[in-house]
Amino acid sequence: MMTNHYLSCKINNGIIMKDKKNVLRNGIIIFTICLIIRTIEVIFIRTDETIFAECFINKVFGIILLFIILHSLNWKWKDIGFKKEGMLKNIFKGFLLCSTFYALGFLIEFIILKLQNNPGHIEFFVTGFSLTGNAVKYTGIGFILMCIFFNIINVWMEEGLFRGFYIEYLNKKFNIKKSIFISALLFGLWHIVTPFRNLLDGDMNLASFILMSIGYIVLSGIMGIKWGLLYKMTGSVWMGLAYHFFNNCIITNLLHVVTSTGTDEMQTARVIIGELTSFIAVLLYMKIKKINFKTLEAK
Repeated sequence: MMTNHYLSCKINNGIIMKDKKNVLRNGIIIFTICLIIRTIEVIFIRTDETIFAECFINKVFGIILLFIILHSLNWKWKDIGFKKEGMLKNIFKGFLLCSTFYALGFLIEFIILKLQNNPGHIEFFVTGFSLTGNAVKYTGIGFILMCIFFNIINVWMEEGLFRGFYIEYLNKKFNIKKSIFISALLFGLWHIVTPFRNLLDGDMNLASFILMSIGYIVLSGIMGIKWGLLYKMTGSVWMGLAYHFFNNCIITNLLHVVTSTGTDEMQTARVIIGELTSFIAVLLYMKIKKINFKTLEAK
């Protein structure tokens, strides 16, 4: 309660201003606060290495912070895309988009493994995403339900903050194109904490860390742009949120390709294939429908 009261006071006294002058500064301050909490959890608490298999503390913190921010701006959750209208339809579209292009990713992965004389098969269990390989399996309905629950919290926070809030808030000063790209850049930077932990643990050297961080920023940034475009095209977070949930929960945490030499050895390649092909599909859809940033600005 004291933490919430302190944050609320700080926000109402200057961290969140309603004028356009301090929009970027305020956005960076909010991001920094969330990133500090995330870094502490990932590096020191390591919740994802426990039976929870997910770093959720920073996500709960982010949701609480969003409540405070929205209150300080006199915004409602529907103002950042959590609208009832079209919710189920857009959730279905998000699941369909993700499953379609990740099916392609799995297919290519199985073909490559077959050509390498190392055929794989799919197994269903809970584990966290690892840059250095999945090492721990959790089975049982309790772990699956826990995985689903924590991933709901995860996408609620990340889509609420990086798509709903940031795009709307930055749009107070910047055009929609810049708002989407800035929010996507922040989303990319948000993800370099994981390779940084691997660097500290000695699981990768400095050169690998730099290369992996650049890759993370680019790939996560592309995801952020795609989900930002879906947010503006549909007028809600639901399609991007459903895609994000299916990606994190099903593709990354529950479905795994197992071979005689290991588990998810080509997971990174699978993710790149799924994300790039779906991103291209969204851009092609916009071109066919003649949707551009000026169109999105008017929404």
